[in-house]
Amino acid sequence: MVEIMLEELIPEPLGDGASDPAASANPAVPAAPAEPQLVTVTVDNKTVQVPTGSTILDACTAAGVRVPTLCFLKDVNEIGACRVCLVEVEGIEQLVASCNNVVLDGMVVRANSPRVREARKANLEFLLSRHNSTCTSCVRSGNCQLQALSNQFGISELPYSVELTHTPWNQDFPLIRDADKCVHCLRCIQICDHVQNTGVWDLANRSSHTCVGVAGGAPIEATDCTLCGQCVTHCPTGALTARDDTDKVFDAIADPDTTVVVQVAPAVRAAWGESLGLSHEEATIQRMAAALKALGVDYVFDTSWSADLTIMEEGSELLAKLAAAAAAPGDPAASADLAAPGAGDAPRFPMFTSCCPGWVRYAKAHHPELVDQLSSAKSPGQMFGAITKSWFAQTQGIDPHSVFCVEVMPCLAKKAEVAYAPMNDACGDPDVDVSLTTREMDRMFRAACLDVASLEELPLDDPLGTFTGAGVIFGATGGVMEAALRTAHAIVTGEDAPADAFSAVRGMDGWKEATFDMGGTPLSVAVVSGLSNAEKLIQSIQSGEFSYHFVEVMACPGGCAGGGGQPIHDGCELAAERGDVLWELDRQMPLRKSHENPVIQQIYAEYLGEPLSHRAHELLHTDHHAWKMPHEA
Repeated sequence: MVEIMLEELIPEPLGDGASDPAASANPAVPAAPAEPQLVTVTVDNKTVQVPTGSTILDACTAAGVRVPTLCFLKDVNEIGACRVCLVEVEGIEQLVASCNNVVLDGMVVRANSPRVREARKANLEFLLSRHNSTCTSCVRSGNCQLQALSNQFGISELPYSVELTHTPWNQDFPLIRDADKCVHCLRCIQICDHVQNTGVWDLANRSSHTCVGVAGGAPIEATDCTLCGQCVTHCPTGALTARDDTDKVFDAIADPDTTVVVQVAPAVRAAWGESLGLSHEEATIQRMAAALKALGVDYVFDTSWSADLTIMEEGSELLAKLAAAAAAPGDPAASADLAAPGAGDAPRFPMFTSCCPGWVRYAKAHHPELVDQLSSAKSPGQMFGAITKSWFAQTQGIDPHSVFCVEVMPCLAKKAEVAYAPMNDACGDPDVDVSLTTREMDRMFRAACLDVASLEELPLDDPLGTFTGAGVIFGATGGVMEAALRTAHAIVTGEDAPADAFSAVRGMDGWKEATFDMGGTPLSVAVVSGLSNAEKLIQSIQSGEFSYHFVEVMACPGGCAGGGGQPIHDGCELAAERGDVLWELDRQMPLRKSHENPVIQQIYAEYLGEPLSHRAHELLHTDHHAWKMPHEA
């Protein structure tokens, strides 16, 4: 790599952040609240004390009394829409929803009286009268909160006639909605509005005809849906799912003239065993490789390899922008203003990551002025596909047109990404043919009647199965940033910092910032996950309140570990736990920095030349303007 003097590389810091390498702050952290006052509540003859402002549901939970819920999502959807959480309160004639009514001191609650049980069952029966209960052919069968509650309350027949809406839907779109399975819990609306800031879903019609649908009645393909999939993972039934592409992969495996190559994203390894009953210790990448080989797949690789490749390209792109800013006339800090052109020909800052297609879709839809500040590097999955159908096919003597490249991702937006017209740089065919979610891969294992737990582990195939800890942590929020900093520090200073020197960007805070000492010069960075947090950060940058050199954005809260294609556990957010798995794998890796990957070094020496070379640009970079969101068409 070309050696560059540090003072030529990094301009003056863009903000007033601390220069302490360990400095990290969440700009929106509130002051510690005062100690809450307690109120006394009696639930089913159990007396507990809970903080003032707690809901009746909180009090029931504190008393160890289980109250069923359907629409409820803590801090997101507390509206009492389903009426399944009804309880009796002494002194109040009507039953009340426990999820959105606050306790009072001395309140007496009966959570499981005959009247309560009968009302809950009647409400469930009414919901089922508007629900297509074809459970045996539903993708959520066995993992459906409505199904579980119906079984719990012993509902075997309905006293009401079933009335369904039969709303048509574009079955080619990556996100599929079956209105006949919607229970009007409004979770999708709340998640999309308040967590993801996208507003795709809304209520339509009035009175008994009220239903959930696409905002404004538009077809889904005409909206600015980011395909983050958070509405899918938070839907309690099968009303929202991902398009099923498993048959395409089974067909490719069955074709003797097709070479099937599967790459698996790092976040998948932290979650794929959940729906199969495997512990994290059992659900290794090697056991997953064995299961994929048992399906008939020819090669199994880890997308962590191309995550290392992404760091080489994206990190070099950042350093090149910093060098250009330092060399430009005028004050380099002027280029930090997103609302104004840079100083002279200086690039604008911050540079944003482009690994997450959900974030890229959001930027194009909501902030087109930022598109040129996205890294031009393709996502790791797309880089992997391009290398698979070029260098790998060439070295293995395989016709690239016979290669069927499958990626397994924790994501719905990847299903759209693989179909973008510019993603065909290797041989003219799509660089990646099919993107499966983690859930789809698990369904393939079940469909093949595999006893995955009993399979002996198999190593990943060479040469694209070699990766570093930096590639693994791409699946956790902050991981892309930390991986980039590990390598950028080595390029800038000529010295490797300890792999954990940049751990200030870790953690589940939706917005993290830090300033790191890169050989005597501060580099200001930020990490956000969840699109609502991304919007807050963008607004703060554009107002001049904050400024950074480099920003990592992941559309899903917690990063890819909490992606919309991951296994669903109703009411449970597992991004933190899955992320911890990835950080622990990183700590166990013998190589923890992307530039240390010997196969990455080999491919640059033999094929790509160096980061940002002409061939690297042809295969590994893209033009974000070359495909359109609906409003751009």
